[in-house]
Amino acid sequence: MLIRCWGARGSIPVSGKEYERYGGDTCCLEIRTKDDHIVIIDAGTGIRRLGNRLLTENRHNYTMIFTHTHWDHVMGFPFFKPIYLTDTRIDLAGCPFTRSSFREMIASVMAPPYFPVNFGDIEADIRYQETCQETFQIGGMTITPIPISHPNQGRGYRFEEEGKSFVFLTDNELTYRHPGGLEYEDYRAFAKKADLFVHDAEYLPEDYLLTRTWGHSVYTDAIRLALDAGVVRLGLFHHNQDRTDEAVDGMVHDCRRIAAGRPLECFALRQDMEISL
Repeated sequence: MLIRCWGARGSIPVSGKEYERYGGDTCCLEIRTKDDHIVIIDAGTGIRRLGNRLLTENRHNYTMIFTHTHWDHVMGFPFFKPIYLTDTRIDLAGCPFTRSSFREMIASVMAPPYFPVNFGDIEADIRYQETCQETFQIGGMTITPIPISHPNQGRGYRFEEEGKSFVFLTDNELTYRHPGGLEYEDYRAFAKKADLFVHDAEYLPEDYLLTRTWGHSVYTDAIRLALDAGVVRLGLFHHNQDRTDEAVDGMVHDCRRIAAGRPLECFALRQDMEISL
């Protein structure tokens, strides 16, 4: 599988020279499966650039799944150009969380008075598959969801294909259990032996004195989980809106110090990064 990061920032998009290397777009990942299915995870502002690329490639069929629908994970959806074309088909797979239906959850992003184009006016053929607990297939890829510990609930995912595994747990607070969330040991078991483990690492320990219960993890807790789960590679994710490139580098350096002598590679996801498994 090929994983592309179109946005790794959390909470709100940012711009400026201090964010050039890791990027300012909010959460959006793309997976290309071995049999060339396109899977899109979340619709943060990074999905705008992804949509432009898909149109240049003349690709019009995708599966889209969501971790949750806080604004930084959905605000790019109205700017995803393929939704305005009649030859686009999107299979929306996921859980409605606190909404009554998955369609209602997505349509709310474009509800008046917040956006000038109604969700009902878009041209794409969008089909809904509500799946909260069950493992499901996309081609030869197996996708297993897990509840995350985050306000208003959400899901993380484990993607498995041809013996390789990618676990994605963003917006997951490891040291506070929100309603619907699980225990630390549940996340350790879920991530066990993953080839690539991407986890929320928004905060420094000093940040967490003020932000406990906000739904995000300290990076040192993320690396502790990665070491306990025996994963191969850890990618720090959901970079704080005020975290400069230099500061993210400092977190990565400290993670490598903590992991010294252990078989774990540590890095931070950056916008436009590609990872092959």
